[in-house]
Amino acid sequence: MELGKIRNFCIIAHIDHGKSTLADRFLEITGTLDKREMKNGQMLDTMELEQERGITIKLQPVRMQWKGYEFNIIDTPGHVDFQYEVSRSLASVEGALLVVDATQGIEAQTLSNVYMAIENDLDIIPVLNKIDLPAADIPRVSEEIINLLGCSEDEIIPISAKTGQNVDMVLDAVIERVRKPKVYNKEKSEQWIVNSQDDELKALVFDSQYDSYRGVVSYVKVFQWEIRKGDMLHFLHTGKKIEALDVGYFAPRYTSNGIIENGSVGYVVTGLKTLEHAKVGDTLWKPANTLWPKEKPENAKPISGFSEAKPFIFAGIFPMDSSEYPQLKDAVEKLVLNDSALSIESSVSPALGHGYRCGFLGLLHLDIVKERLFREFDMDVIMTAPQVTYRVKFIGDKTSEYSRFKPELCHSELARPENSADSESWKSRSTNNDPVSSTGWHSVFTYAYVSNPEDLPAREKYQSIEEPIAKVEVITPTEYVGTLMQLSQERRGIFKNQQFIDSERVMLVYELPMNELIGDFYDEIKSLSSGYASMNYEFIKFKEDDMVKLDILIADEKVDALSFICHREQAHYVGGKVCAKLKEVVPRALFAIKIQAAVGWKIVAREDISALRKDVTAKLYGGDISRKRKLLEKQKKWKKKMKQFGRVSLPSEAFVNLLKK
Repeated sequence: MELGKIRNFCIIAHIDHGKSTLADRFLEITGTLDKREMKNGQMLDTMELEQERGITIKLQPVRMQWKGYEFNIIDTPGHVDFQYEVSRSLASVEGALLVVDATQGIEAQTLSNVYMAIENDLDIIPVLNKIDLPAADIPRVSEEIINLLGCSEDEIIPISAKTGQNVDMVLDAVIERVRKPKVYNKEKSEQWIVNSQDDELKALVFDSQYDSYRGVVSYVKVFQWEIRKGDMLHFLHTGKKIEALDVGYFAPRYTSNGIIENGSVGYVVTGLKTLEHAKVGDTLWKPANTLWPKEKPENAKPISGFSEAKPFIFAGIFPMDSSEYPQLKDAVEKLVLNDSALSIESSVSPALGHGYRCGFLGLLHLDIVKERLFREFDMDVIMTAPQVTYRVKFIGDKTSEYSRFKPELCHSELARPENSADSESWKSRSTNNDPVSSTGWHSVFTYAYVSNPEDLPAREKYQSIEEPIAKVEVITPTEYVGTLMQLSQERRGIFKNQQFIDSERVMLVYELPMNELIGDFYDEIKSLSSGYASMNYEFIKFKEDDMVKLDILIADEKVDALSFICHREQAHYVGGKVCAKLKEVVPRALFAIKIQAAVGWKIVAREDISALRKDVTAKLYGGDISRKRKLLEKQKKWKKKMKQFGRVSLPSEAFVNLLKK
């Protein structure tokens, strides 16, 4: 296909605004799929979980033909937790269809997607969907789009993805408004022969899937030259060399045609057995023609501007029965092959046994992973309370001591005090290996990233803890502004901005600790706004605060799976809440059990479970009171001994009940 006849674009929108339905109409109008093949809606949502919940979890590319043009379309998720999927799609295309619901208007995720599209310099086509509904307010929503994009009213295409009204106008607009594919041209000197046989290949891997029969299948966008079946290719970041066992495009199933042309999107069957060698964001590279001196992979320049997923929410996954760990290991490793955003590492808990510490993009991602483990692998698991990643600051070079926490070594220059007394105090604070410059003392710090509370060192070993801060955008009707602002301030939020979208809706911007977001913050927003508010968030920075580790003790024994990192001011409230819930789920024993929440050696909350009592006097049928008292004293003595040596075994069911909201 001629380069000028190719159009690459994606569909972006807030959740439930009609992206997948619009993609269905594209498939139908262009004849990519027959009507008899479209048995269910959302044909690009290939997972059973996607069809059931009505949400898109994984990006899905597809190739279509329309009026002599080749369209490579990528359907993207709409939920904030899968924003990484959207960023990968935007890096691989030149245009974006911005779909806005005519009944709801601009939502929080709509704004986020628009900003990302602008950063990637994409051609944006605004599409107003669901105009057939009685509640559609076309003039108001059109005005919102005009204010957001600065476009004219004529550029907005009103459609109904459900009925197919005006959908063909969207396809025509793609031909007119989306530029031809961006490709990289290598600068050559005069002695180079400029033809189609002496150029090097560069293709961006924007997704990878694992196939049980084919191995790793990489989804690629070719930026330079072309990929043919049988080509020997290199992954520049991992250094892995592979043979293209098969290449083709998506229709939407794998369709082999032996070539992916310059500027097009397709797939490459690598034959690899693990995704570690075919990471998302890597560059597939092939040297220039063999008539010229071969270039080495280490000298080739990868395609820039692509970032890896950085999970900030972590939770432990453990089997219900410790004997099921081999099955869990097999299930988790297979799941990681098809979910590049999921990170795992082995973990051992004295209470729960062997398991995994997993990193997620958000709470919905966590819920999806748990559901997939149950449906696809028949694994019912225990998930510990989610935690965010904290940055711990150490004085001096501690990179070797805390190497497994991805440490970063930093230098900060401290101004030299004028008087000698202060100068000596500053000198005593610096570490032995700090270099001294003419302008002052340089202090060396090490930052380690900790997500598991059990990995947090003793308080005397580190200087401070920094918690992740997110920029939160909440779009709400004006009548709910007061209650939502109060909620944000109660969650330690800092007000940054307030912007009116129109006369009836306003956007609140807060800086909020991510630890506050992973609880019931989103549910509270929906509850307080009667379901009308929407939220979007993104990580922006780490901020130092008074964070402490909260330990839970049952019968004076610490339960590591229930430890938390929280703000010191909230330790009493959080500890009391956990202790009260544990009192309901911990089974009673023949001795009294105390449940405590502690910060260091200080107890901040406590609950007691009374002992089960056996009626030892039931066998008495008469006699003096001293006989009864003697038996009660004997029972009291043994209960005291049992309390001293008795152990409480927390059953897995207790963890399940405790972690339920």
